[in-house]
Amino acid sequence: AMVVLNKPSGLHSVPGREEDKQDCLSARVQRQYPDALVVHRLDRDTSGVLVMARGKANQRIINLAFEKRQIDKRYLAQVHGLLPLGDDWKQVDQPILLDWERRPLRIIDPAGQASQTRWRCMRRDEERGISLVELEPLTGRSHQLRIHMQWLGFPMLGDTLYAPAPVQLLAPRLMLHAQSIGLAHPISQAPVQFSCDANFEGLE
Repeated sequence: AMVVLNKPSGLHSVPGREEDKQDCLSARVQRQYPDALVVHRLDRDTSGVLVMARGKANQRIINLAFEKRQIDKRYLAQVHGLLPLGDDWKQVDQPILLDWERRPLRIIDPAGQASQTRWRCMRRDEERGISLVELEPLTGRSHQLRIHMQWLGFPMLGDTLYAPAPVQLLAPRLMLHAQSIGLAHPISQAPVQFSCDANFEGLE
């Protein structure tokens, strides 16, 4: 019913328009599973768990679960700055709008789409001034997690789109990883969860 993948950072989820962007995760998977279809994406520089549906019937069921927000997704990110530790979730509720003149960048803007992210700080490295954050997107806007953490004042390490240059240089890649995804199996409707560890330096 599904193919579950651990996408590496630096690989597109789906093909782009340009000729040099045809190599992507979905194309590689479809060479082995021709009936595998896209149901969601991860940004090129984000690593971690991604699900593809086997066949159109399963794709429709999983797409509907995404539309109804019945998918539980958790991410890990390393951010610049020391956030308060705690098990309690906090929430960012800030609308996101495409910045047309600087595409593909997005901005926080009242005219944007409603966007909510829950977050909590799991660990801190006082010496380096870095926090490990668990993130739960309640909506699925492009670049949502990166923009919301930047809005809080804690940009992600290695984020070449939204972090200031010194923070970009603190990591060799964007330190954002889709750690787990939970959903109802499209055939049995039993709850299933898939996860994979982040390959981060120091603050896993």
